[in-house]
Amino acid sequence: MLKEFKTFIAQGNVLDLAIGVVIGAAFGKITTSLVEDIIMPIVNYFTGGGISGGITLKEATVDAAGKAIPAITINYGNFISVVINFFIIAWVLFLIVKGANRMKLTEK
Repeated sequence: MLKEFKTFIAQGNVLDLAIGVVIGAAFGKITTSLVEDIIMPIVNYFTGGGISGGITLKEATVDAAGKAIPAITINYGNFISVVINFFIIAWVLFLIVKGANRMKLTEK
C-alpha cells in the first residue's frame, strides 16, 4: 500500500495540483493586499471614507451583570472589498485560460 501511495503522489497530476494550490493561495494573498491596501483606500478617499465602514443596527451595550454586548453592524465595506478581490482573481484566471487556449490553437 505504501508503494502504491508513493506512485500516486509521484504522478504529475498530483504534483501539479499541489503546486497550483500553493500558488493560488499566494496569489489570493497578493490580490487581497492589493484590494485592501491600495484600491480600497483610493476608493475611500473619493467617497469620503464611506465604503470602508458599515451600518450600526444596534449600539454596543453593557448588561446588568457588567458583561459587554457587542454592537450589531452590517460591514458593507468588507463585502465590497471581497467582491473587488473576486473580480480581480476572476479576471486574471480568465486571461490565463484565454492564453492557454491560444497556445493550444497555435500548437495544432
